[in-house]
Amino acid sequence: MAEVEITADALIVHVTGVDQIFALRSELTIPLRHVSGVAPDEDEARRWYHGMRAAGTNLPGLLTAGTFYQHGERVFWDVHRPERAIALSLRDERYNKLVIEVDDPAATIAAIEAARHRRTG
Repeated sequence: MAEVEITADALIVHVTGVDQIFALRSELTIPLRHVSGVAPDEDEARRWYHGMRAAGTNLPGLLTAGTFYQHGERVFWDVHRPERAIALSLRDERYNKLVIEVDDPAATIAAIEAARHRRTG
């Protein structure tokens, strides 16, 4: 699972617990201006194939964590429970998309959207 921290100008994704080992990452910092969208992503997270694994772990039905290539894009995953997955679309970043599990998807999406609108508003 991941914890999302929002600062005045950045979104920081903290990969928690042993997921740091499986994902081979502990933290990702993304400028808010590089977040182009955020949405629930349960359907994609439930699929067994998440692309070509570059670095990380894929245990279908249990855990997807790390860097994968899907349709020519680099995607970071950290999901155990698909019903709690959200997807962040990014631009001008190492990753094109982050698919992460969070404790409260609706609240996390609302907080990210509010921060994006404050930044552009």
